[in-house]
Parts: sequence; C-alpha cells; structure tokens
Amino acid sequence: MNVFDPSELERLYKPHPNSSGEDNGQVTIIGGSKLFHGAPLLSLKMASRIVDMVFFASPEPSVGGVAERIRSELFSFIWVPWREVEAYIEKSDAVLIGPGLMRFTSESQNPNDKIQMTNDEEGRKTKDITKSLLIKFPAKKWVIDAGSLQTMDAEWIPEGAILTPNIKEFKILFGSKQPVASSKQNESQATNYMLQATSSMSKKYNCTIVLKGPETVVCSPDECVVVRGGNPGLTKGGTGDVLAGLTVALLAKNDPFLAATSASYIAKAAADELYKEVGVNYNADDLADKIPVTYRSLTFRPRVFTARMET
Repeated sequence: MNVFDPSELERLYKPHPNSSGEDNGQVTIIGGSKLFHGAPLLSLKMASRIVDMVFFASPEPSVGGVAERIRSELFSFIWVPWREVEAYIEKSDAVLIGPGLMRFTSESQNPNDKIQMTNDEEGRKTKDITKSLLIKFPAKKWVIDAGSLQTMDAEWIPEGAILTPNIKEFKILFGSKQPVASSKQNESQATNYMLQATSSMSKKYNCTIVLKGPETVVCSPDECVVVRGGNPGLTKGGTGDVLAGLTVALLAKNDPFLAATSASYIAKAAADELYKEVGVNYNADDLADKIPVTYRSLTFRPRVFTARMET
C-alpha cells in the first residue's frame, strides 16, 4: 500500500515572479440549485484563492441572485449567464461540474444489486446537463462531483477526468457490487477493499478517482495512493465542495493525479490544523479559509540570497 508522500507537493505548479494576468489558471465551476445554492459558492471561494480567474455558471436562475449578494463580500469570481457557459468552458484550463446540482430524490436497490435512483424531473435536468457538457468537451480537464456523480452514467466519463465520490456516490455510479468498505471491516481491510475497487474503475474508465473517507484512496489507471489524516470535522456539509474547488484549481496547472492527491492531502492537513484549534467545531467556510495558510506552510521554501562582497 503506497501512502502519499508530502514531498510530492513540491512538484505543484508555482506562479512565476513575472506572471501576468491569467498565466496562473482559469477555471469554470458549474453547479447550484434552488436547494443547494451555497455548494458551488464554497467551491469558487476555494478556487479563487489559487487560480487567477474563476467563472461561475448555474442552470438555476435563482442562484444568480445569491451570487450577486455574495459578490458584495467576495469579488473574486465572474458570474456567467447560463447561455454563455460553453464559451467559458472553452477558455478555461479546467472545469468543475456538480456541486449543488440537484440529485434524484430517492433511491432503491434493484435485482442486479445496483442502486437505482428515482428518475424525477430535477435529477433528469442534472443528468442531461452533465451528459451534454461532458460529451461535447471530452478533451477538457474535468472534475466531476456531487450532483453530477449521482445522476450520470459511467460511460460518459471523459478520459483523464477526476471524480471525487464518497462511498455512496461510488456505489451509485459504478454499482454496489464493487468491493468497497463496510463497517464490519477493520481499517486495513476497508482500505484494501477501497483500493481494489477504485483501481479497477479508474483503469476501466481511464480516469482518476478520489474515493473519500477516513483514509482517502486516489487511483489513476497507473498508480494508487492512500491519503491519511483528517478528522470527523470533515463530515460537515460543504467540506466536499471545498475539496472539489481546491482540486479543480490545482488541476488547472498540474496533471490529474498530482492535483487530486495533493488537494486531498492539503485539505486533510488543514482540517487537522483546525482540529488543534477548535476540535471538530469548524465548518466548510473555516476549512476554505485555513487551506491557503496550510498550503503555504507545506510548500513554502524561503529564497536564499547570497550577499555580495564589496572590494
């Protein structure tokens, strides 16, 4: 079992001192609904700390009003009319789809042991949007999360995409017969089962999968690592949206496996810093605020200057 080595963080893209606008990444975030309007805003709050530009589009008109109110406090994103979303996907280095998009309202187990989601109107809307954009832009660098993961078919996964499911979302997308962890297994057994399942699906669909958990498993078609750390505060609503925003921001200028593993490690490390301060009494906003500080502490190397001798 390979465990993520923090020295890998040194490979992450670093902005050049002489950078100009948009050199350091542009991303588009697609999400939000009348029920989950805050989720994509957590993602964009996080991403805006890392890249030069964040574009935000939602199929739900009411989210536009929420975004306008948020802009009175957070200026670092551009609200994009839904009719223009494809133009902004084209110009972006990476795209996140799913946070806050409506899911299907209920689920059941079918005879083939696959979780079957009730095919309601809101869920179908998310499914149709996800299918349309993933198929139209197969060469784009994608992060797929939340509502999109719960409504899409695995056959639509673009080559090289990053998927960020929890165990339930993994089962919905790939089928509950996958040998994922159960509460009856010890930690080592659970991680091995998660590795087996994640590796199998990442190879089958040629993508990178981040299977979130107390020990997060990240697999590409070529390699797998376990990312340790974190605490129960990461079960709070919205922390997954923060992770998705960090992942798409790192993906803008890094390869998928490095972006996915680094984002998972940094988020867990930030959560552990918060735990030292307040225990589990923090929320997703606190995590988004802490990550930039933790990111710097993990990757900062002071520049060494050599004094010139006067003669």
